[in-house]
Amino acid sequence: MPASSRLTGMRAFFLVWVGQLVSLLGTSMTTFGLTIWAYERTGRATDLALISVFYTVPQLVMSPLAGMLVDRYDRKWLMMLSDLASGLVTVLIFGLFAAGRLEIWHLFFTSAVQGAFQAFQWPAYSAAIASMLPKEQYTRANSLMELAGPSSQIFAPLLAGALLGLIGLRGIMIVDIVTFSAALAALAAIRVPAPVPSMEGRASRGGFWAEISFGFRYIFQRPSLLGVQGLFLVANFVGGVAFTLLAPMILARTGNDRLILGSVQTAGALGGVIGGLAIGAWGGFRRRIHGVMVGWIVSFLGTALVGLGRPEPVWAGLPVWIAGMFVGSLVTPLINGSNQAIWQAKVPQDIQGRVFSARIVVAWAVIPIASLIAGPLADQIMEPAMQPGGGLAEAFGWLVGTGPGAGMGLIYVLTGVLGVAAVAGFTLIPAVREIEDRLPDHDAGRDASPEPGQSPAR
Repeated sequence: MPASSRLTGMRAFFLVWVGQLVSLLGTSMTTFGLTIWAYERTGRATDLALISVFYTVPQLVMSPLAGMLVDRYDRKWLMMLSDLASGLVTVLIFGLFAAGRLEIWHLFFTSAVQGAFQAFQWPAYSAAIASMLPKEQYTRANSLMELAGPSSQIFAPLLAGALLGLIGLRGIMIVDIVTFSAALAALAAIRVPAPVPSMEGRASRGGFWAEISFGFRYIFQRPSLLGVQGLFLVANFVGGVAFTLLAPMILARTGNDRLILGSVQTAGALGGVIGGLAIGAWGGFRRRIHGVMVGWIVSFLGTALVGLGRPEPVWAGLPVWIAGMFVGSLVTPLINGSNQAIWQAKVPQDIQGRVFSARIVVAWAVIPIASLIAGPLADQIMEPAMQPGGGLAEAFGWLVGTGPGAGMGLIYVLTGVLGVAAVAGFTLIPAVREIEDRLPDHDAGRDASPEPGQSPAR
């Protein structure tokens, strides 16, 4: 297809969004099936946590290099490379499973490969949106991107749960292999404009290590941007401990009931969809930082509510789990859409790849630590302590019950309370609260300048 005939603007963005939605449906079904497979083989939360660690660490390590390449090369082709790598990994898992050779450690390896290539996708997509659309549409476009994941996950757990009995995990992976081609076809049909050159972009050019480190220096020399990333770092750590334990907690509390786990995950996805549609129609708070703060507080309240679900009898906890997941996910598009709009407006387009990749490292560096802590904390400390007669059973049994999964439920409650307190603390920091006043938009007649008293990034 000639470049001149490819779609641009909002039509191009919408086509990419649809392609990602279809692809993510297949990926989410495979993830659900593999989660069930892994937990039934080992019965340990630690193994599921390690899969997350092996995915996240390579992504963080590769992010600085990915950011530099995103700013240097065609962002569309880098997005296609990331999607292609994800599809090929699924093909590899399918081959191992079909041959009866799939082991838990294979998932560690394939997760690492996917994470490494995923490092290219998010900064490329984020920077592409900034060059494809006017800034007035940033929040809506980002909310729609946030909507893609939950939209696929509404049906993925229920479909996967039903299809596991009909076509098995092998059939689900075949569906995934077919659907990932939709994302590649959509990207092939669009044109992503080159970023607008800026003085900051020209000044940032230099040697390999200078460009690799540029995004970090840019953030650290602007207290408001650094403060917002500090908020996400803390919130991701606290929330990451809980999120790692969702599947093992529900499975432990329900005797490995796949339908209940699928229903809870679907409720969370539905909350994300409704939240994304609402933000897309509303546009979010006029001061976007308010969307970030309010969203995180509500999200952590939902986290605490999930921990209160008690399976006595087995279906009694379902309404509580569904309500908590729905509330927590409802505000995710508000959090991420508002935050992304701030960064897209403040950071010049031709350095967004490096700056946004540095954002990932700063905000996500603690996620592997959270996952590594969550598994042993649950398996070795909290779960034994919340069994009948355990060290914490008398003190907290009235709150979350006792028995399998109760220790993980208590972790959910505690992380929810800690998360609310942490976000409330960040609202007291002027550099964070006033970020939109302290930093000018990059198209406001001058480049995104450092805040008073700071030297520009080199």
